[in-house]
Amino acid sequence: MISASWKSAGKTTVSLGLLRLLAERGIPVTSFKKGPDYIDPMWHRVAGRGECHNLDTWMMGPEACLESFTKACARNEGGIALIEGNHGLHDGMDIGGADSSAGLASLLSAPVLLVVDSRRMNRGVAAQVLGLQAMPPKVTIAGVILNHVASSRQEGKQRLAIETFCNLPVLGAIPADESLALPERHLGLVTVEEASDAEAFISAAADRVGRYCDIGAIRSLFDGAPPLEAPGHAIPLCPASARPRIGVFRDAAFCFYYPDNLDALRSSGAELVFIDTFHTSSLPDVHGLYIGGGFPESFFPELSGNHRLLRDVREKIEAGMPAWAECGGLIYLCRSATYGDGIWPLAGILPIDIEYQRRPAGCGYLELESGVDSAWFNNGEKIRAHEFHYSKPSASISQVCQFNVSRGFGLTGTSDGILYRNLFASYAHVHAAATPGWAERFVSLARKFSAGSCGV
Repeated sequence: MISASWKSAGKTTVSLGLLRLLAERGIPVTSFKKGPDYIDPMWHRVAGRGECHNLDTWMMGPEACLESFTKACARNEGGIALIEGNHGLHDGMDIGGADSSAGLASLLSAPVLLVVDSRRMNRGVAAQVLGLQAMPPKVTIAGVILNHVASSRQEGKQRLAIETFCNLPVLGAIPADESLALPERHLGLVTVEEASDAEAFISAAADRVGRYCDIGAIRSLFDGAPPLEAPGHAIPLCPASARPRIGVFRDAAFCFYYPDNLDALRSSGAELVFIDTFHTSSLPDVHGLYIGGGFPESFFPELSGNHRLLRDVREKIEAGMPAWAECGGLIYLCRSATYGDGIWPLAGILPIDIEYQRRPAGCGYLELESGVDSAWFNNGEKIRAHEFHYSKPSASISQVCQFNVSRGFGLTGTSDGILYRNLFASYAHVHAAATPGWAERFVSLARKFSAGSCGV
């Protein structure tokens, strides 16, 4: 695991640089991101030239995290696994640290490469590292990289202090460079697809990590992790003719998808058909629709102007086609959205007008409890999810909702998950491992629709 003393210390830059260096050396790497983040994994995929999976102990639980980790690693036989932590090593909601990056490292017995922000410190950096070593849950901090180093004199003081008092090797010292900063927007980093200089940034990060860090010593840290037994994973025996096709909106506007969710749909018997909303004017022959989150607000002119696709989606959902819409997908299905100085007509399936505000309406983890029975969830069912949105309905809603909100904001502050025919539309981002049965139910609905027997 690559973690840090605190948020924005440089762990993402180091992770991207190391992933690219390993990929260029032909070393197969499976990467992971701790937490519900969607954007960092997009950068991981480009840097490491392979899929990146999310691990979130609060949302998924430890057993599901372990299963997801070993399952992804099993596909990369002979390779290594790199996990980027989130926030600081010991940051989390649980006082015991179970949901922190340290908690995940402990669960996976992963040695930690610690990135320390060197600014405004000298020998006192050792006190910081000592505290991270002592704080429970205790993990094996196997090495330190100093980042944002101001001078060789500062590096010397910090290196000597850490090696003397913490008994840890300093495996790199990266000079400060304000030009090496990932581009950001209101939801965090910009996506790789929108960053015109993504390759240049990753190459620069790889160059600095390669130049100022001991890559051979860092590579040896992976070999220090004890083996984890991977459970067997059954492959579904579903004939191609019986596989319903689920369309997935996937482009710069709709790009927030957990790889495990897509894998779960495939494992449950679905064939996935990816749809670029910028270059598609009508829905292909699909039996279900999955519209994830993303940044529709950045593309309202294009989305609102694609009248034929909006009409197709509306007609198919009205006809009973099952659809799962998260955050950006929910917005797409509403009547309109007000953003900046514009009001953009959208699909109009839901008689709701969306407005954006300067501060997040919902940000963080969600706890939801179902208040009704539906094709998607049973009454009383509880799930954990995540939300991050600056938008909300401009007026009160009268639609039936699946969930009561125990933690978070959701759609209204008290409810989330609009139900309409076979549509579920929500601000909640769910992870398949945290929501058992989600993929099976979705595929079952799609199969019934393909057979003409999906009731509404």
